[in-house]
Amino acid sequence: MSTPFDPATPFDPATPFDPATSFDPATPRPEDAHYLHEHYRSRNAPSPALGLFYPIKPALPWSAQMAIRRSLARRQARRAFPAWPIEPLLVRSRAEALARELSSLGTARLRTINPWPQGHRFAVILTHDVEGPLGMKRMPALLDLERRHGFVSSWNFVAEAYRVTEADLATVRGAGGEIGLHGITHDGRLFRDRTSFEASLRKIRSYLESWQAVGFRSPSTLRNAAWMHELPCLYDSSFPDTDPFQPQPGGCCWIFPFFFGDVVELPITLDQDHTLFVLLRERSIERWTQKSRWIIEHSGLINVLVHPDYMDAQRLALYERFLEFLSEQEGGWHALPREVAQWWRKRAALCAQLNSSNDELPGEVIGEATLAWAHAEEGRVVYDV
Repeated sequence: MSTPFDPATPFDPATPFDPATSFDPATPRPEDAHYLHEHYRSRNAPSPALGLFYPIKPALPWSAQMAIRRSLARRQARRAFPAWPIEPLLVRSRAEALARELSSLGTARLRTINPWPQGHRFAVILTHDVEGPLGMKRMPALLDLERRHGFVSSWNFVAEAYRVTEADLATVRGAGGEIGLHGITHDGRLFRDRTSFEASLRKIRSYLESWQAVGFRSPSTLRNAAWMHELPCLYDSSFPDTDPFQPQPGGCCWIFPFFFGDVVELPITLDQDHTLFVLLRERSIERWTQKSRWIIEHSGLINVLVHPDYMDAQRLALYERFLEFLSEQEGGWHALPREVAQWWRKRAALCAQLNSSNDELPGEVIGEATLAWAHAEEGRVVYDV
């Protein structure tokens, strides 16, 4: 019997976990790993163009760097797959799979666990990657802003790139936030080869334990799907659903959590603030709100990444407008990443129990989970709580 969901429960990365379930519309099929794990990419490395750019980056003025990046961005935005800003392939695929399942069963709907606890329609997490001392200095302003609008957030620090004090960690926790690890250094070496990766695991574990953190995000969102299950954490959040602009372009094409072994992956589902406001020079939050509406329509996870380092007064005002937009959307679960990851592990176990039983699960097992009926409608899965 699974234990009730408790966000305060310490996470033990040595605890085995089996997320297998017979059929769940929010769980990818094994064959979907081709997209989830980015096997469609010809090479698991940064793009060749950016591979030429980054070695000369330190010698270039900032204006020259941005001119090169913006020139590349015009071509990157036209990438055929994964499509940007929305890649619907796996979302549609799961709706089609549900339709086939219902047809084979001769029924109109399928009993399942609602994707989010307490009947929520979608989930929202706010995450921040701190790149340097300026980001540390601007941290209180973002925390105050989020608190005023009723949000809490996750803060990912680079362990050995700048000074992170116990007082800094206490500031985040005091605001109801969560600490995460943004790598040991920000030099892009973690996933360069097996030697670099294995040599980093001990330090990653040490900092996670020291900071009482359970979440990880790779610097520059560099990643290797074949190795993610080895990270000693509850969750990772290094995979975008679709992002052609990063040093490692691509994406998992999915807007729900999924698993790398025991590790829960929380995909980044909105454009990063640097992409939106610096690279693309947007002056509104329209791209964020349009994508968010699509995610809400499909009951997914809104995961936005904002760097405090880039949050000047103008961009802070835009971020506030986005928080206002999110607070106006009905049925959202505003949570911390660790809560979403712990919930997704419990939900997977409940789905497995539900599909192996013809009886209703007892209330003490369900807890805050909600039974729902799922059906396919116009290329999407609809959950009737």
